Amino acid sequence: MLMDDGKAAETIRLDAPENAIVIEPEVWHEMAEFSPDCVLLVLADAPYDEADYIRSREEFDRLFKK
Repeated sequence: MLMDDGKAAETIRLDAPENAIVIEPEVWHEMAEFSPDCVLLVLADAPYDEADYIRSREEFDRLFKK
């Protein structure tokens, strides 16, 4: 996973079933290289609302790049 908070970016490899990650608000993330047996579980504290999401990297950079 690529994680970028606008100040620093890092790549985190989730390559074992006991690995997990919490994605805080205002963090751009990209997921790639899923294995055939990958399971992606998402837990959220509120119902999905499309208006809560930034879909464009350019818009994220404009709002949060420091």
